[in-house]
Amino acid sequence: MLPQNRIPAHPGKILSEEFIIPLNLTPVALAEHLRVPVQQINEIVKGKQGITPETAWLLAQSFQTSPEFWMNLQIQYDLALNQPTIKTPPIILSSS
Repeated sequence: MLPQNRIPAHPGKILSEEFIIPLNLTPVALAEHLRVPVQQINEIVKGKQGITPETAWLLAQSFQTSPEFWMNLQIQYDLALNQPTIKTPPIILSSS
């Protein structure tokens, strides 16, 4: 679990730093391999676009990870960015 004030790295940063760079790939080469538009990979790497379930499957197959790995990165990022600033009190149900 992340500290409440910390925003995790965008999945595109993980993609770039843990996969593209170490494997000496380029976004163009990855896009061609995945058969997706280069702009899509560039936008993900720049943090301007998220990982979709379809992209998660393609990345998982290519890098021998799981689609859940990629989706969890995206979910953690999205949840951290969209955490409400106002606390909502719990709804207390009566026992009757």
